[in-house]
Amino acid sequence: MKYYSTNRRTPEVSLREAVVASMAPDNGLYMPERIERLPDAFFDGIARLDLHRIACRVADAFFGEEIEPETLRRIVRDTFCFDIPVVRVDDGIWALELFHGPTMAFKDVGARFMARILSHFIEGRDDEHPVTVLVATSGDTGGAVANGFLGVEGIDVVVLYPKGRVSDIQEKQFTTLGRNVTALEIEGTFDDCQRLVKSAFADTELKRRMRLTSANSINVARFLPQTFYFFHAYAQLRAQGVTSPIVVSVPSGNFGNLTAGLFARRMGLPVDRFIAANNANDTFYEYLRTGSYRPRPSVPTLANAMDVGDPNNFARILDLYGRSLDALRAALAGKLSCLTGNSGVGKSSLLNCVSPGLQLPVGEVSEKLGRGRHTTRHVELFPLADGTCVIDTPGFSSFDTEQMELILKENLQYAFPDFAPYLGRCRYHDCSHLSEPGCAVLEALAAGELEPTRHTSYARLYEAAKEIRLWEHKQP
Repeated sequence: MKYYSTNRRTPEVSLREAVVASMAPDNGLYMPERIERLPDAFFDGIARLDLHRIACRVADAFFGEEIEPETLRRIVRDTFCFDIPVVRVDDGIWALELFHGPTMAFKDVGARFMARILSHFIEGRDDEHPVTVLVATSGDTGGAVANGFLGVEGIDVVVLYPKGRVSDIQEKQFTTLGRNVTALEIEGTFDDCQRLVKSAFADTELKRRMRLTSANSINVARFLPQTFYFFHAYAQLRAQGVTSPIVVSVPSGNFGNLTAGLFARRMGLPVDRFIAANNANDTFYEYLRTGSYRPRPSVPTLANAMDVGDPNNFARILDLYGRSLDALRAALAGKLSCLTGNSGVGKSSLLNCVSPGLQLPVGEVSEKLGRGRHTTRHVELFPLADGTCVIDTPGFSSFDTEQMELILKENLQYAFPDFAPYLGRCRYHDCSHLSEPGCAVLEALAAGELEPTRHTSYARLYEAAKEIRLWEHKQP
């Protein structure tokens, strides 16, 4: 598998190159060229699998083409010297305990996995310079990385941390180890530390003299392993009889954890939606609310590990959703409506008044219930500003709601899998009674220029549009 830069101005690279280099030459973050959707059989039996077997299967999807199966199993086995239990807090509320690792931080998973995969890639290479791992920390990353790489031959670790902004325990975790770990106290914020790391990677002369990589979540070998415990959490919930839709709240700083969760859902994990929990450093929340991304200096809070004013993984999340703010809002909100009916009645025109559509190529769709064959080239999704996503199904006039849901589920899981989990509570609006020419009338209705009662043949479509307050989301 190849890995590409989120900035798309540099050639694709191998996994080894992405891990060792950490950042792309154009200062983008590496992304896998594809995200494998795991088969239904895996999820059907996941409640019977332990953490190691789940992690090996998920790891194979990203790393299996370049790392031998036995080596990958060994890396997973050595990474997880601790358990990650799901514990019931209250009715319908569960906590995934990610503090059972050596440094009591969830980043023990990614740091330990990355230390072993990087060691594998440099093993046996004849090079006079060791690999220097640069890591900026707002608290827990430094300890996890320092512990994960401690004593690894051929690798030096340099931890940059903001003076007075990490806890005493966190500071001791990475300043007292010695050996191949060096800690540097920086006058400033975590964002200043992160900026120094990025500047080092942009320094051509420095990179010529030193072999640099990073253990922050900018490195694919740090954040991708975090997908493992989302699958493991789901398995434990199912094993304990939980069948209700799952909503995951993720404390978010640099957004590597949330990004891993969104990757897991893209791989088919049945998570209904994610909550990105911010503290006062709410750059991402502000982006979702206003559409404007304005990074700013971080504000000190009690949750210092979340004090990030310019999250690295924002670029990955944006890339994952095709750089569409509306698609991201819709995927996180989890609301879905579907307009069905004959072609030419004006559904698409009405929707295009308020939001550009996302065309999803689905190829040929076979109707399996004995009514012949239906062929279409695409289904369109129209993400709205409030997070609702409206599906337009051109020409599906002969299908009832149950059949439509089967067709959409089959195709959305491949074309736009983030929306597939919402089909169970999708609201369907049948517009099959309408006839041409509807477009101009519907556009006028959306603009508020006509009274719907004077055009009764379009009243049902109008009512459907009104129910989701369609034209309130019209884009300028």
